Amino acid sequence: MKIAVIGTGNMGAALASLFSEVNLDVVIGHREPANAAALAAKLGAHVQAGGIEAACRLADIVFLALPFGAVADVLQAAGDLSGKVIVDITNPISADFKSLLIGHTTSAAEEIQALAPTAKVVKAFNTIFAQLLPVEARKQNVLQVFVASDDAIAKDAVSQLVSQVGFEAIDAGPLSNSRFIEPIGEMNIHFGYFLGWGPTAAPTWIRLGQS
Repeated sequence: MKIAVIGTGNMGAALASLFSEVNLDVVIGHREPANAAALAAKLGAHVQAGGIEAACRLADIVFLALPFGAVADVLQAAGDLSGKVIVDITNPISADFKSLLIGHTTSAAEEIQALAPTAKVVKAFNTIFAQLLPVEARKQNVLQVFVASDDAIAKDAVSQLVSQVGFEAIDAGPLSNSRFIEPIGEMNIHFGYFLGWGPTAAPTWIRLGQS
């Protein structure tokens, strides 16, 4: 299984580093291939890099590590995504990070599925700060990743990947539940950056009476 990480910002770099750290097969994609190559060089010779279409073509699972506003252009540049598993980690937030741009009747994940109707979109990792992705940053805690999708096989593949990199995968139901998961991501941003917690905040769902 090869994983493409599209984007070289904080989340893209942290995800690519995490997957590389646990010896997964990674290719980094960027509209400027030189940017992807620069990040790949930092991670080691085993990490590949290229343009967006090339990275998506090589991969089984594609992570969109991008601002939501950049997704449409990237999907257009990605070529044929038929059958690909696309992991949407975005939160459709405003420029000041204080509110969501869409919600209630749709979500970023559902908009992405509409833009890539032949792909299998999975919502995941939108409630995890980049600073908490490295294994070293969470040695004392098992953090939860909420995973939502309309495709059971794609959801299972991403859930297995979540577990492989040391998180607890939580089945969050169909893709439409992203309408609820994305506000959790926004609330986490408020805890992290507006309420003084710093980027060490992460939501956890607890079932009482279970160990």
